[in-house]
Amino acid sequence: MRSLILASLAVSVALPAFADEVNIYSHRQPELLKPLTDAFTEKTGITVNTAFVDKGMVERLQAEGDRSPADLIMTVDVARLGEVKDAGVTQAVAGDALDAVPETLRDADGQWMGLTTRARIVYASKDRVADGELTSYEDLADPKWKGRICTRPFTHDYNVALTAAFLGHHGAEETKTWLEGIKANLAKKPEGNDRAQVKSIWAGECDISLGNTYYMGKMLQDDEQKEWAESVRILFPTFADGGTHVNVSGVALTSAAPNKDAALQLIEFLVSDEAQKIYAETNFEFPVSDHVERSEIVQSWGEFTPDSLPLSEISDLRPQALDLIEEVNFDG
Repeated sequence: MRSLILASLAVSVALPAFADEVNIYSHRQPELLKPLTDAFTEKTGITVNTAFVDKGMVERLQAEGDRSPADLIMTVDVARLGEVKDAGVTQAVAGDALDAVPETLRDADGQWMGLTTRARIVYASKDRVADGELTSYEDLADPKWKGRICTRPFTHDYNVALTAAFLGHHGAEETKTWLEGIKANLAKKPEGNDRAQVKSIWAGECDISLGNTYYMGKMLQDDEQKEWAESVRILFPTFADGGTHVNVSGVALTSAAPNKDAALQLIEFLVSDEAQKIYAETNFEFPVSDHVERSEIVQSWGEFTPDSLPLSEISDLRPQALDLIEEVNFDG
């Protein structure tokens, strides 16, 4: 990035300058994007520089303003995509690239779009949870699960998005009651990440947990965690009047975008069948393209019906959802 040293980023590194390049600020680890960026560079000759920005992305982009070297923002979770839009550090994308993404998985104003999806599912003990014992998100508040649920903090983005989706279906009063019911069913205080909850099921500390689908693929590739993964099965709960909640990894074009044309080429590549297949095979995520098959491992988890509530609506409901989570002191 033209003599830029990203000294204040989580990973501080001087990035090289090239005649044709795209510069990405990413919440995702660069190694997760490398198979995609390498394929794009091989196809187009355009170099991709990726800087991992763990925290403070919005603040950094606002401080840099029009001088920002970043062309694209790549992140996970609709909440983070909504944050960059609300901060005014993105610009709209139109045309074939945007149209390639289903309407429910992109911003209504074209300020961001999903690239892959992941379902927020339930990991259930193979030994202690019977088939059909849990079928809906509403079931999580049933007293029969008292002392049987583990979860990461509900103030985490993934659970805030799920709560926002529940809010979109049921309204504030029912959502508060639902949160209180799940809290009463917890086996222990919320802590750790999604994989840690599966470990707790394996250890007999609880029987079910919430998690993202792709973690199953990641755990099965890990020598230690494979045993945890094999102790559970994936359930695809639905809302009583909807489908299974999905979230996205996504991309947004920055308002500065010094290499806009090249950045738009990369966006077009990321929604192409070629890139979607790479996503499916390497990260165990669901392609947004209907033309691309899921990986063999992902197919083994079974079919489900994604919820139809638009992610842009879920993003708008996120602040109210977080208020309700904090009101019931879920993580306390």
